[in-house]
Amino acid sequence: MQKLALVFFIAFELCYYLLIAQTGIVEHLASNIFVIAPLPIGGVIGSILSFYIKTSNKNKIFSFLLLQLAVSFFYPNLNALLLFILGISVGALAPLLINELKKASNIQLGFALAISYALGTFLFTYEASQRGSIAIAFTIIALVSSLFINQKEHKDLTSNNYSYSLFVMVLWIFLDSTLFETLSRDLTTSIWRDGFTLEIIVFHLIGVVSAFYIKMEKTQKELLILTLFALSYLFYFLHEGFILSLVYPFVISFYNVVILQTIVKKDLKTLGIYMVFIGWAASGAGLFVALENLTYFVPTIFLLCLIKIVITQQTQKKELPWLN
Repeated sequence: MQKLALVFFIAFELCYYLLIAQTGIVEHLASNIFVIAPLPIGGVIGSILSFYIKTSNKNKIFSFLLLQLAVSFFYPNLNALLLFILGISVGALAPLLINELKKASNIQLGFALAISYALGTFLFTYEASQRGSIAIAFTIIALVSSLFINQKEHKDLTSNNYSYSLFVMVLWIFLDSTLFETLSRDLTTSIWRDGFTLEIIVFHLIGVVSAFYIKMEKTQKELLILTLFALSYLFYFLHEGFILSLVYPFVISFYNVVILQTIVKKDLKTLGIYMVFIGWAASGAGLFVALENLTYFVPTIFLLCLIKIVITQQTQKKELPWLN
């Protein structure tokens, strides 16, 4: 029961973020940055409050989920104050959720991500203004599940994994957010609305499994993720919806597991700070690029990153001559 509770808590809170905070509100409010602004502002404050409030993490999770539930009853008619409050709750829950992953095994995390990706993809085409019942139901499931999470920590989620820099993780989130926000607004190439739901779900799941079982060096994994993002952008520019529906979901799942394996090692205070950059700054920058139709300039970033990776590899070879 306790293992299942942790899986459900992670899965349904991630689904809430995707379907309500990330896409539902933005779509319902016609992507008006000035109207949406209270949400990310509250999110930054919430991420900081997550470690400054002096009470148990279980009490924090319960309190912020209650706050999220209260606001969800008003969805989608959220004014600036309600958006701000929702931002605080979602922003605080993000680092608290990741901190709870210290109690999860690889299998539990895998199942949680599988549920969130499959359910989120299946419900993505549901009209944004009609997701009020989804917001309430998902929050209640997460709330009830959080009451049964045990206190035992597993070690296999954090063992034998490389740590990636904050810069690299912010880059991945930015590339993902830019393409995601661009795709969700593109009527000519929208993989979620073009009948590729099954393909997207299957390759999300393959991406999750691959991230756990593919053994690669740190630089090789960075290069793989960057290459897959480059291919995703290429297939978007070529309007190859079917191929895009295979490659893009795979890289989303793959890099998200890599990020979680890295940041789950951090303490709650560091997680809160990381969420400011990963959860809000990077995704906000991606939204801005998509709304300003600057997506075609993103390939320049790939070129700069490729040069950086090549230079890093050359430096390592000079420092470790036996690699030549």
